[in-house]
Amino acid sequence: MKVDLNCDLGESFGEYKIGEDERILDYVSSINIACGYHAGDPMVMADTVKMAVEKNIAIGAHPGFPDLMGFGRRNMQISLEEARNYMLYQIGALDAFVKAAGGKLNHVKPHGALYNMAAVDYDLAYALAKAVYDYNKDLIFVALANSQAVKAAKDAGLKVAGEVFADRAYEEDGTLVSRKKEGAVIKDDDVALARVLEFVEKRKVVTITGKEIDISPDTICLHGDNEHAVLFAERINKSFKEKGIKIVPVGQE
Repeated sequence: MKVDLNCDLGESFGEYKIGEDERILDYVSSINIACGYHAGDPMVMADTVKMAVEKNIAIGAHPGFPDLMGFGRRNMQISLEEARNYMLYQIGALDAFVKAAGGKLNHVKPHGALYNMAAVDYDLAYALAKAVYDYNKDLIFVALANSQAVKAAKDAGLKVAGEVFADRAYEEDGTLVSRKKEGAVIKDDDVALARVLEFVEKRKVVTITGKEIDISPDTICLHGDNEHAVLFAERINKSFKEKGIKIVPVGQE
């Protein structure tokens, strides 16, 4: 068995610091770097890319809504043309830093509200995926496992990695429970670790209602802004190695 461990990083902005980016790089196989719209800035982007290249971690762009105040987690009503251009703008910005550092962009994963909206809105997801395809058809599109975004990205001609979340609760339809609801974020690391192993070994997840549903994970997301992120990443890494589960970036053997 093999799976990718990814983490959303580069989310600091100016004097505002979030996460322990350098430490968590020791335990994941790929990262998604904020591109300046929901978080991040040119200095943070450059520093995060540099660290990832030095540690040979697969790099992905993490484009979101232009919403620094809301950290990209508030729904915005935008046209499909805006969706396409927001994606191109952010991917291109991050890729400039990746190329300058001697690295190679591996994948694209929409952020926050944009990601969740695309998971249930085929047309929006297709617009995002088509933007990625038009920029570089070899990039992998990371989307919520079993969602409309997976279907749309495949229809757009992209390779797709289905993503699951270690610290988020699921609805029965496979979507993530809204952060506005109680229990949406799993704060008990023991519970989250057990869920991660169930993702990989059984390809199942227990929803917030207690129902077990099928799920197909190619990559597991660890949130870098979680206060226990580094310790949790270390525990997952250790558990996988003990069980013979290989940790490899999406798209790589």
